[in-house]
Amino acid sequence: MARTVNQGFEVFLERLTPTKAQREAGAGHRASVKAALEARLDVKSFRETGSFSHGTGIRGRSDIDALVGLGNKPDSSYTALTRVKEALEKRFPLTPVKIRRPAVVIEFGGGYETWEVIPGFMTLRGAKDQYVWDIPAPSAGTAWIDAAPVEHLNYVNECNKKPTRGCAKSLARLIKAWKYYCNVPISSFYLEMRAAQHVHGVDTYIHVWDLCLLLEKLDGHKLAAMNDPKGASGRINACSSDSTRTDALSKLSTAAGRARKALDAYRDDKTDTAFTYLDLLFGGNFPAR
Repeated sequence: MARTVNQGFEVFLERLTPTKAQREAGAGHRASVKAALEARLDVKSFRETGSFSHGTGIRGRSDIDALVGLGNKPDSSYTALTRVKEALEKRFPLTPVKIRRPAVVIEFGGGYETWEVIPGFMTLRGAKDQYVWDIPAPSAGTAWIDAAPVEHLNYVNECNKKPTRGCAKSLARLIKAWKYYCNVPISSFYLEMRAAQHVHGVDTYIHVWDLCLLLEKLDGHKLAAMNDPKGASGRINACSSDSTRTDALSKLSTAAGRARKALDAYRDDKTDTAFTYLDLLFGGNFPAR
C-alpha cells in the first residue's frame, strides 16, 4: 500500500523492474546463442542492446536484444535475417525461431528468456568515432536503416545523471509500462529516447509531473519522428506503419488526458483521485493506496 502519489510510483517502479532470477535466466542463454551464430556465420562482434543493457526493461515484457556484427553484407536485409534464423534453428531445433523485423526471435521462454537477434553490418566511423550499423528496416522488404546502439546507450546514461540520478531510466520504464499495459503500438526505443530527451531538458523531476508532460509532448507533436540526439544515425520513428500510428495516437490522447487529471488532482492534494486516474492510465496496474 502507498500513502502518497510519489510512494505509489516508487512501489510501481519496483514491481516493473525485472527480478534477479529473471535477468539471470535470460543472460544464461547468451553463450549458446553466440556460439550458434559463430558456428555458421562470419561473426565480427556480439553485444546486448536495448532495454536489457540500458536498465529500462519491464518485468515479464522486455526481451533481450542482441546486435550481431557480421561480415559479407548481402544486398537484401531479408537474406541477412534468413541466415541468422537458419543458424539458430540448426543449434536449437526444438525451440521456436522466427523472423520479426528487424530481428530474429528465439523463444526460450517468457520474459527475459526470449532473445531478439539483429544482424548488423558496420558501415562507417563518423567524425566523432561513432560506430554506425546497417540493420534490417522494421517494415517488410529488403531495406536497411542505420543504428548506433553504443551511442544511444551512452545518451541514456548521460541523461540519467540529471536532474536526479536515475530519473531518465525511471521515466523510460513508466512510459514503456503504459505502452505494454495498454497495448500501444509505439516503438520502445522511441519512447526511451523521448524520455531521456525530456529529462535532459528539465531542472527538477517528479514522477507524476514529468510523466504527464512527456505524454502531452508526444500528443502535441503527434509522435513526430525524432532526430538522433547523438547525430549518429537517421531519424527515429515512433510507429512501423500508418495503421499502427492511428491506433497509437488515439491511445496517446486518452493517456495524456488521464495523466493531466492525475497531475491536477496531485496538485490539489486530492490523492485518492490522483490514484484513480493513474490506475486508469496504466490499465489497472498502478498500486492501490
